[in-house]
Amino acid sequence: MHLNPYGEDAVNLAAELANHRPATVEELARRCRAAGLLVENPFGPADLDRARSTLDAWEQVVDAPDERARAALLNRMLAESAEHPRLTDHAGDGWHLHYRDDQRSPGALLSSLIAVGTALHLVGRGMHRLGRCAVAECTTIFADTTRTGRRRYCSPRCANRDAVRRHRAGRNDARDRVGSRT
Repeated sequence: MHLNPYGEDAVNLAAELANHRPATVEELARRCRAAGLLVENPFGPADLDRARSTLDAWEQVVDAPDERARAALLNRMLAESAEHPRLTDHAGDGWHLHYRDDQRSPGALLSSLIAVGTALHLVGRGMHRLGRCAVAECTTIFADTTRTGRRRYCSPRCANRDAVRRHRAGRNDARDRVGSRT
């Protein structure tokens, strides 16, 4: 499988890595390969450092206050990591586009993939389609890949928890209104 920057794989990988930061080089390599990233060079300590700095920059994109700020931050990431597009058949299973030189280090490849994949996700689906969970005590990042583009929660669990909280608050408000009339 190619981790295709045109699809949602790259932006979902970024969210997954940002939410659960890899602690070791081995963990980073394992998780990237599990996501389908084809890397020819071995991962090293510099790649883990590069991944961490890329994820820090990417979280700033997620938390940007508006579309213009989000675009400016992402443009900075693109300038630092992406190169001109090129056709490649590096795995021998069909031609496709890469926005980086395949001979770069795994950390540089991941940085490019995250930047380009996020840019394509946002311009293709909408600049609002990155966010954090709407539950106040949850800081989980998600990429909105839903059909409607209205995702607010990181998971059904958080959505249900918030619905229960709102329901209970509404019930308590109704009780207070009834009690104040008597």
